[in-house]
Amino acid sequence: MEVVCLSTLRSNRNKYLFIVVSFLLWFPQFLYVPIFSPYMEALGGKYTFIGIVLSSYGVMQLLCRLPIGIFSDVKKVRKPCIIFGMLVSMLSCGIFLLTDSLGWALAARALAGISAATWVAFTVLYPSYFADHEVHRAMGSISFIVVLAQFLGMSFSGSIVSEWGWKAPFWLAVSFSILGVILSLFIFESKEGIEREPLKVKELAAVIKERSLLKVALLSILAHSIIFSTMFGFTSNYALHIGFTKSELTWLVFAFMIPHAIATLFMGRVLVPLLGEWNALKTAFFLASVFTLLIPFVQSKGLLMTVQIFSGFSLGLIFPLLLGLAIEKIAPEKRATAMGAYQAIYAVGIFAGPFFAGIFNSMMGIKAGFYFVGILGLVATFLIISWSRNHADSLPIILKRFKEKRNEGV
Repeated sequence: MEVVCLSTLRSNRNKYLFIVVSFLLWFPQFLYVPIFSPYMEALGGKYTFIGIVLSSYGVMQLLCRLPIGIFSDVKKVRKPCIIFGMLVSMLSCGIFLLTDSLGWALAARALAGISAATWVAFTVLYPSYFADHEVHRAMGSISFIVVLAQFLGMSFSGSIVSEWGWKAPFWLAVSFSILGVILSLFIFESKEGIEREPLKVKELAAVIKERSLLKVALLSILAHSIIFSTMFGFTSNYALHIGFTKSELTWLVFAFMIPHAIATLFMGRVLVPLLGEWNALKTAFFLASVFTLLIPFVQSKGLLMTVQIFSGFSLGLIFPLLLGLAIEKIAPEKRATAMGAYQAIYAVGIFAGPFFAGIFNSMMGIKAGFYFVGILGLVATFLIISWSRNHADSLPIILKRFKEKRNEGV
């Protein structure tokens, strides 16, 4: 009994430490996001150049995530990639702090994209602390941490700048990054992977071409297009258009991010057991689409806040579901490669969604971008309806268990 208790305590310690390190990867990067564009404009940056800097974050993820995943699988290690990501994040924040150059701002934001690309190793190592049937619970927990880091960073950056100036968020970001680097040295990685056979190039190609992975990655492109075109894109512009003040945008962040965070925990514990993976995903995409399409019809502050609550919750259900589905059918020794391919592909949505939404907004007004990404949500819904017919696990787990028990009785 004592041995079991010690093992449980050690396992819990590993999980909690990993969660803290995961938080410290993302929190520094989101501390300055809401004020980043105004900061570059204050330095003399033109909108075209600011757009290049912002898009560099997604481009570097597109270029780096798959190589990092392949390296992690070939070398059969995750922890060195995690430590590398924390170091690059610290370097990125340090460059912002120490310089006022627009050229260095581009370099620093590109480094932030490389740091974010190492998330592939995080999302493979953390589920290894859990049993196979708990993979969605693990993904829900780590997704909650990402959302929490986004929420806390974005919520207070404006107040921090107002109180202490442009550089204050970068001081905090560097401080938290240093702590993250130190703690990352102590995370646990099992040595069992050393005994695995090294991956062959043919096997890597097979993983990347896995149809189920490509389907989930396409859905993730659509999901990231929606969120980076709305909450991380033009929702604030629309809110100002209908009468919000700049200080009131904080409440808009709260309305979206709190339900978004709650949904990541609700998904694995309630929705998937109740509906099954693909039915849950279909429902979440449909709701996200509906509430995105409603935004252009909203003209009051209270109603927009309400729409944001439901939109945040719906999108919060989607991302951990897709994370779990991306690696569910992949052998453990190939999961970093699969996750790298998945995250590299969905990075397309991070810059392509806002790019095309911006074009539509320029051509037809601020409402057009919401119609565009809302329709993308409907496209995703129809794709899931078509694909889920070929997946046995679209049947709710409760019904599966009921049938199993009935067959056992027979």
